[in-house]
Amino acid sequence: MDIVFLFKIAGIGLIVAVLNQMLSKAGREEFATLTVVTGIIVIIAMIIPQVSSLFGEIKSMFGL
Repeated sequence: MDIVFLFKIAGIGLIVAVLNQMLSKAGREEFATLTVVTGIIVIIAMIIPQVSSLFGEIKSMFGL
């Protein structure tokens, strides 16, 4: 995992936070909630391959 990956996650988090605040102030709480849920799903979709790669490296390290 490199620093660019962490910056991508932080960038998505910042965008989602700004959109959440804008939509909440505009009285669109349901869209604000959907934005947060979508952001979480996108970040989880980005993290799953990294975790899978980590487990693969651990398995190869211990010869399992």
